[in-house]
Amino acid sequence: MKEFELKYGCNPNQKPAKIYMAGGKELPIEILNGKPGYINFLDAFNSWQLVKEIKEALGLCAAASFKHVSPTSAAVGNKLSDKLKKACFVDDIEGLDDSPLACAYARARGTDRMSSFGDFIALSDVCDKVTATIIKREVSDGIIAPGYTDEALEILKSKRKGTYNIIKIDPDYVPEEMETKQVFGITFEQKRNNFEINRELLNNIVTKNKELPESAVRDLIIALITLKYTQSNSVCFAADGQAIGVGAGQQSRIHCTRLAGNKADIWHLRQHDKVLGLPFKAGIGRPDRDNVIDRYISEDDRDEVLDNWEKYFEYKPEPLTKEEKREYLDGIRGVALASDAFFPFDDNIERARKSGADYIAEPGGSVRDDIVIDCCDKYGIAMAFTGMRLFHH
Repeated sequence: MKEFELKYGCNPNQKPAKIYMAGGKELPIEILNGKPGYINFLDAFNSWQLVKEIKEALGLCAAASFKHVSPTSAAVGNKLSDKLKKACFVDDIEGLDDSPLACAYARARGTDRMSSFGDFIALSDVCDKVTATIIKREVSDGIIAPGYTDEALEILKSKRKGTYNIIKIDPDYVPEEMETKQVFGITFEQKRNNFEINRELLNNIVTKNKELPESAVRDLIIALITLKYTQSNSVCFAADGQAIGVGAGQQSRIHCTRLAGNKADIWHLRQHDKVLGLPFKAGIGRPDRDNVIDRYISEDDRDEVLDNWEKYFEYKPEPLTKEEKREYLDGIRGVALASDAFFPFDDNIERARKSGADYIAEPGGSVRDDIVIDCCDKYGIAMAFTGMRLFHH
């Protein structure tokens, strides 16, 4: 297939639209089901690069949940704790522990479930039955992977009344070194960002604390690769083999950190006993549960949820107080944080610490690097200067 006609571009008025390769080359994909759109393909090709790079960097299978050309999360296939299984709504999935790929997607989807509603999925490895079983019951636009087992393909083809978008990509495809795009009729050309993110990138530790355990190295690599495919400015928190909070597309770095930190906090709080114990009525679907949980955790919406508890719960649950949340979050440690460009002020470090950050990777190069380093030293945070900016637009 040398080109694929799209229904329209970013918006319904933008047509005709298509994807194709320069020089009439064959596209490195097969459309196994559905008819992906313009934004679907943007998500698919960006997310595939992300999971492919994580797999190459860490030797672990990876999954990503993408929305509007930024990841909501990316994860490797570590097994989930019982609490995390329940928080991710996968505690009833048979064979989950035996499928690292299913664990990776359960983590990626479960990180920011509000943002992942209607996601595009990328898998680094052949999709198996267990992974497809998780995907089948979630609201999702489509998937890209290097292959699918027969059972997995049959399950996925049954989604959305048979219209679910399923893309198979050639895992050996390597794009040209130079890439182009047009804006306002003007062509931009640049060398493709094929910068390799690996362990050596974290060797320049500039803080008094020089200790980076292997778990932190893994999480920082996941965070940095995630940022490479996140709309800038961007900041990413990671823990336990997954991105747990992505702040994308903000003009101010502190707003990136606040947004990502808030998402990381919600991920942690979803595993609080009070949240896991919410007595939902039978028949309340996953999207509605996600919405209610998010509002229950929120200071702004909690009282409204509890005042109208009969709509959601078998009985009125106790509130999760501000003090309880702070106490719970204060017990969180060992979180990794990465930024796609330098931190210009130490307010980012102060906010990151509130979300459990103990390990940081950023390019360095600010005139206030010394202030940022001093703030890290105040908390015993280990910070590496990577020397490489990771803007993505």
